[in-house]
Amino acid sequence: MLNREILDTFTQLLEEAKASGDREPTAMNLATVDAAGRVSSRVVLLKDVEERGFRFFTNYDSDKGSQIEAHPQVALNFHWKGVREGVQVRIEGAARKLMPEESDAYFATRPRGSQVGAWASLQSQTLPDRETFEQRVARYEQEFEGRDVPRPAHWGGYVVEPDTVEFWYGAQFRLHERVRWSRHGQTWTHRLLYP
Repeated sequence: MLNREILDTFTQLLEEAKASGDREPTAMNLATVDAAGRVSSRVVLLKDVEERGFRFFTNYDSDKGSQIEAHPQVALNFHWKGVREGVQVRIEGAARKLMPEESDAYFATRPRGSQVGAWASLQSQTLPDRETFEQRVARYEQEFEGRDVPRPAHWGGYVVEPDTVEFWYGAQFRLHERVRWSRHGQTWTHRLLYP
């Protein structure tokens, strides 16, 4: 569980990022490790932050999903260049699947095209040509015509439950300020780090 100070600091910085004109203020780099120890990273979108942690949604059968299944420790990084002198928030912790009803609730809020896309995309698998994907989209549009699109079982959310959160504030001459929070059981402590 995040403590109130971490949650408030993050929420304030996210609001500043939104106000800065950043086109994707919720974009975060997600780094995962596969069973062989190979590291991968990609950008995903934060969908919510609350006391448990940071939520995002994806195809569980994707590369990231199989990597999280093999090794649930992940790292997140937000980088907001337009906030103050530049801000990063670095997060490390375990990714846990959300309850199906939590994923259902979020899926129901997605645009219909995105819902159909979750059925049509065999995420991370080889696609022979774009036409094949377009045919799959058309197939699922027809299948769900006139009714709500249900959430596919292979699609859902994760919450990253942090054990480390670092707020990195840029400064002139690279004299940055770094505040690292670490969780020990249910207690969070923080310390400053040299830049």
